[in-house]
Parts: sequence; structure tokens; C-alpha cells
Amino acid sequence: MSKSVSIFVGLMLGLAFGASLSYSGSSVLKGVLLLTEPLGLIWINAIRMTVIPLLVALLVTSIAGRRETGLVARIGIQTFGLFFFLVAISGLTALVVAPYLLQSIAISPDAVEILITSEASNSERFQNLPNFKDWLVNLIPVNPIAAAAEGALLSLMIFTGLFSLALSSLQIEVKDTVISVFVGIKEAMLVLIGWVMAFAPIGVFSLVFSFSSSLGVSAIAALSSFVFIAVCLVLLITGFLYPIAVVGGGVSLRKFAFSCLPAQVVGFSTRSSVAALPATYTATKSLGISADLSGVVLPLAIAFLKYATPVARTTGAYFIAMLYGIDLAFYLLFILAASISLLSFYTPGIPSASLLIMTPIFLSLGLPVEGIGILIGVDFIVDMFLTMSNVTANIATVTVMSRKDKSNV
Repeated sequence: MSKSVSIFVGLMLGLAFGASLSYSGSSVLKGVLLLTEPLGLIWINAIRMTVIPLLVALLVTSIAGRRETGLVARIGIQTFGLFFFLVAISGLTALVVAPYLLQSIAISPDAVEILITSEASNSERFQNLPNFKDWLVNLIPVNPIAAAAEGALLSLMIFTGLFSLALSSLQIEVKDTVISVFVGIKEAMLVLIGWVMAFAPIGVFSLVFSFSSSLGVSAIAALSSFVFIAVCLVLLITGFLYPIAVVGGGVSLRKFAFSCLPAQVVGFSTRSSVAALPATYTATKSLGISADLSGVVLPLAIAFLKYATPVARTTGAYFIAMLYGIDLAFYLLFILAASISLLSFYTPGIPSASLLIMTPIFLSLGLPVEGIGILIGVDFIVDMFLTMSNVTANIATVTVMSRKDKSNV
């Protein structure tokens, strides 16, 4: 059995056994849960311990190792252009399709009352949202080591990029000495990642088993229509990525799909594009993309590109407006979709973090901020598919940029 198939089997078994526990309350399955829950967390920690060293090593070797710094700048500019194109697709899909699909939802008044009265405890976690000024100031880290320790990925990537550019301006002898250290770090991390990914089927099973077993039947019944629509829209825009990668990147559909599968499963089960980085990097290698290009584009994609956030979060905002009986004019729907699309670049890199960006948007448009708490109860379902889509977008971006990179050489 191939690694991709074994990981997928682990995912399916986790969902099946978790759903069985949720409905039956089996004491045997509860005993299994006590064992699998720490196993999943251990596996995730093993992945995350490789992410920061790998990201830094990739960026340093890719930028400082290139002889033409102008080419690195062109790749960066073209990559951000592709980011805005992809996010625009997601935002437009939400604007055009989501309102019409949500109109088909019929929710009883009793269900609305239950949802609204249960939102308070869930919404408390949104009180500590950093404002835009603090986020902008903190992009330049006072202490890069502290940024690495705290997982401040965007700040660390900015410092690493500047360090790499400075390193590339040094004499060749000095530069190559430093680069060789980071090459060693990169290769060692890839070996370590190979060891960790050997346990991926067990790790994925453990994580998904814990997620699916915690689903409450009443929550599913009340919000199933919204979740179904949001997931379908995320899957729809994920489907757009395949022809983009095939046409823009010059790869076969079959090769792209099979290369993405392991990274998609890891992203789905961990709900973290950062945690899926090792599998994402492996996917780009299987597509024959150079490590130099992946080392530049992947860190940018993970830090900035949140492809599925506009469609998922805009759909959620429309749903809350409908739930509270607020009729939004088309121009307000447009403002909502555009705002979430632009602010998706500001999303922190943690599970469900894209819900955070909706708070100031809700306040500015007069929507009830408390309604965000309603979405939290089932967000881990939507967030699984959202992260899977984001991981696919990261791979598609590198694939498209690989063709552009070849044309620049």
C-alpha cells in the first residue's frame, strides 16, 4: 500500500470510528480515544518541531543561493500577483453563489433561539484580537529568536528574507560557508520529516478520531445546512485549482492530484497549513519542482495565501445575517466579500484563526459580533476543508510559478 493510500485509509477509519463513538457512546471506543488522543498530539508536535528550522533553511538557501537577486524579486512580485488572483476567485465565488444557496436554508425559530442563546461562551475567545496597528508594527520582530520561539511565522519570514538578501551580498567564500550550514539543516530536517511521516497513518487516524468523536448530534442537526453549503463552496473553489495547475504549471492532472493527496490529508486532519508544510514540500518535489523555487514560494504562500478563507468566512457572515433577520443589500454583500478577501492576508496561522478577521468587519457593517460564536461550534468541520483547500492552493502556486521560473532562466 502506498503512503498516500495508507494516509487516506487512516483518515477514513478515524472518521468512521469517531462518528460511531459520537452516536453510540461505546465504552470500548472511549477507551481507544484515551490512547489515540495523545498519540495524535505527539505526532503533531513532531511535525511542528521541524517546521521553523525547515522554513528558515529553505528561505536562506533559496534566496542567498541564487546568483541573481533580481530574479528572486521578480518571483516574489509574480507570486503575490498570483495570490491576489486566487483570492479574488474565492471572494467572487462567495459573492455570486453563497447568498442564493443560503436562501434555501429553512431554520425553525426554536433552533434560532437555541443558537443565539448559546453563543456567549464561544464568542469570548474573540476579545483578544490584535488590532491592525499592532499587527503591522510587529511584522518587524524586535527579537527574531523570540519570534521563532513564539511561532510568529510572518515576522520570522520577513527577518529571514532580509537576512538572506544581506547574505547574498557578501563575498562568495563567506556566503557559501553560511549557506552550507543551512543546507545541512535543510537536509537533516528532510530526513527527520521522513521519519515522522512514516507514522502519518497513525497520526491522522488519531487526530480525526478525536475530532469526529466530539461532534454533538444537536449541533450537526441545527447547522448542517450551513456546513454543507460552506463545504461545497470550498470544494468548488478547490476544484478550480486543478485546471490552474495543469494549464499554468504544465503538469498532468493525474500527477498533480496524486502529488497533492498526502499534503491534503495532513492539512485536513491537522487544520494547519504550517503543520502540513513537510508534506507540501514533498508534494512539490514529487512534481519535479526545484528546491530553490519551493524554498522561496512556499514560505510566502504559507504566510500570506489563505485561498479558501474568503469563500468560507463570507458564507458564514451571510449565514449570521440571515439568522438574525438582517437583509443585506448587494453593495453590502460586496463590501463584506471584498473586506474578508483583503483581510485574509492578515489571518494568524492557527486553526480557525480566519474567524478572527470577521470581528472588525462585523462591527463596521453593523452585524452582531456575537454571531461569530455560533460559527465556532462547527467550525472545525469547515476549517478541515478550508485548510485542505489552502494546502492545495500552496502546491498549485508553486507549480504555476515553476513554469514562470523556467521561462526566466
